[in-house]
Amino acid sequence: MTQSMKVVTPRQAKEWIGAGEAVLIDVREPEEFRSEHIASALSLPLSEVGNLTRVLSVPAGRKVVFQCLKGGRGQQACERLVAQEGSEYPVFNLEGGIAAWKAEGLPVVGTAAPRLTIFRQVQIVVGFLVLLSVLAGFFISPAGFVVAGLFGAALAFAGISGWCGMAKLLNLMPWNQPA
Repeated sequence: MTQSMKVVTPRQAKEWIGAGEAVLIDVREPEEFRSEHIASALSLPLSEVGNLTRVLSVPAGRKVVFQCLKGGRGQQACERLVAQEGSEYPVFNLEGGIAAWKAEGLPVVGTAAPRLTIFRQVQIVVGFLVLLSVLAGFFISPAGFVVAGLFGAALAFAGISGWCGMAKLLNLMPWNQPA
């Protein structure tokens, strides 16, 4: 039976979690979770939400509250779980994500690292590669435009699928490893 998806405020979610009525699932990328998260949150990247019952053991009937930075990825996670046939969980999106949680003065573990997030690193690298490819297209060979188009297609694929090879590669870099 597919349940409808709703939004929950940070204060209400904290009450549910404290009472054992809900499970909080952080759908941000692992490096975001490592840098700062809500203490009781379980980490399950958005790309893995379809495998919820295989990856995490969430008791049947328990409320599932998805959370991200500001609510967008949490909304996507809710939609994915609600779309699954036979989902037995009441599904909620944490309104405003961890940003709203902190704005309410609720505690988090860790502090946001001053380093660039993986997403910003991907934007910088791919943006630079597209710029170089376009310049190569003008000054060296028209094939540079094709390469720039391939980078654009890769970004579109990452946005649609939630899987980004460049992000996976950048996660392996020494500056993105935990201290």
